[in-house]
Amino acid sequence: MWLVHGLLLAGFVTLGLRAVDEPRNNFRFAVIGDRTGGAQPQIYGRVWREVDLLHPDFVLNVGDTIQGGDDATAADEWREMRPLWARYKHYPLYFTPGNHDVWSDASRRLYEQESGRPSHYSFDYQDAHFTVLDTARSRQLTPDEMAFLEADLEANKEKSPKLIVFHHPFWLSLMENETEDFELHRLAKKYNVGHILSGHGHRFVRRVRDGIVYMEVGSSGGQMTGGLIRGEGFADGRFYHWVWAHVKGGKITFTVKEIDGMGEGRMFRAEDWTEQGPQFDVSDPALSEKPTT
Repeated sequence: MWLVHGLLLAGFVTLGLRAVDEPRNNFRFAVIGDRTGGAQPQIYGRVWREVDLLHPDFVLNVGDTIQGGDDATAADEWREMRPLWARYKHYPLYFTPGNHDVWSDASRRLYEQESGRPSHYSFDYQDAHFTVLDTARSRQLTPDEMAFLEADLEANKEKSPKLIVFHHPFWLSLMENETEDFELHRLAKKYNVGHILSGHGHRFVRRVRDGIVYMEVGSSGGQMTGGLIRGEGFADGRFYHWVWAHVKGGKITFTVKEIDGMGEGRMFRAEDWTEQGPQFDVSDPALSEKPTT
């Protein structure tokens, strides 16, 4: 009798521990790419309209909100954005500083004032943890940024899942040169970071190393031509889009949504895009599912 009671009690304790350990996540958020680098206002407005119709829990951008570059005109550029933020104020918006947002001490102060966010910070949503870093002027993670990241990950090592966000995808050139043992990747592995998100290049790019997903979210309004863009067309990642994320437990699924009207309106799972590009029929991603009806 006591043995049975003890076993049942142990079972309930074990189940209780599992319930506590399992991340209690069930939420959705949108990731918006660069607005500038040659802003196309009608595209950015369409992105926000699509996002709004899906009612995310919050919105995260990957940088380059204003055109910037001039301390004398930056305040006016930010002021022009205020009606948009007011229209969608029911969603928390987490900004990431890009090189078009921050290029001087004055522009950094203005960015922090207008965005309501420090140039680097972190936040939790349910049991998930997000770390937003500043590469605006360095185009890589400086020693100070790396120190902030390590301290933040150490303080939040029990959170799951964990994401790191910054503007410049410096990791891409390292991977293309077959250099994968870099400090950011080592920290990500040590602290079980699942995803690293960037912007800047106006292309959709996805790489996976040691189970860590690196993703460059492309343009949500920044011009699609210019020196930073290589190749042409959808298969090279050059299409206006935004990304929808669903966090369930410790897992995140990403869906990439091409802007309707400015493209074909294609939508696909991020994991169906590899280093070789799209692994589906680009004329209609649904065809790769081979529907029977």
